[in-house]
Amino acid sequence: MAGAGLRNMCQLKKNALVTKPTNITFEAAAAVPMSAVTALQAIQDKGQIQSNQKVLIHGASGGVGSWAVQIGKSFGAHVTAVCSTRNVEMARVLGADEVIDYRKEDFSKNGKRYDLIIGANGDVPLAKYKSALTANGIYVCTGGSMKQIFGSMIFGGKQARSLTSAPNKKDLLFLQALLANGKIKSVIDKIYPLHELADAFRYFEAGKVKGKVVISH
Repeated sequence: MAGAGLRNMCQLKKNALVTKPTNITFEAAAAVPMSAVTALQAIQDKGQIQSNQKVLIHGASGGVGSWAVQIGKSFGAHVTAVCSTRNVEMARVLGADEVIDYRKEDFSKNGKRYDLIIGANGDVPLAKYKSALTANGIYVCTGGSMKQIFGSMIFGGKQARSLTSAPNKKDLLFLQALLANGKIKSVIDKIYPLHELADAFRYFEAGKVKGKVVISH
C-alpha cells in the first residue's frame, strides 16, 4: 500500500514538471508555479478568453495579477489593469492597454464593460464586478478575502466563477513556450537567501509585494 502511494506521488510530480527555458534564470522559473498557472487557468479555462475581448485584471501588480496581464495580452485581448498608484507604471510595462489607479477611480463607475474580469485580490463586492460585465461576461475569482471567494462560489451565478488551480504538464508546457519566446516574464520583487526565510515571510505579509518573492539557496 505504501509502495503504491509512493509511486502515485512520483507519477504526479512527473506529470507536473517541465524543463526550464534556457533564456530565464532559476529564480525566474521558481516564480512560475503556482501563480502563472492560476492566471492561465483563470483566463483560458474559466474565463474562456477570445482574441480582441476586453479583459480587466483587478490586482494587476500581485503574483497572479502580473501574470494575468501578460497572459491576457498573449491571447490578443485588450487588457485593463487595476492597481495602486505606485504600481501604475509597472502595469504599463507589463503590457496593459489601460491602467486604472483604484485610489483615484472606481472601475465599476466609469461606464465601461468587460468580457472577462479576473479578481486577483482585495475585497471588492461581487455586485461591483457583475455591474462591470457585458451581458455574457465572466468574472473569475482567484484570490482576495474569504468573503469574496465564498461569495463567488455560492452566490455568483453563471457569470461568476471561482478557481482552485493545480499545476499540470499541459499548462506548464504552454507557459514554457511563452517564456521561451519572451512573451511573458516573471516579475520578482525580491530574492531572499534561505537563511532569511523569516524576513521573506514578513515582507510578503506586509502586503506590498510587486509580483513574486523568491527564496534562493
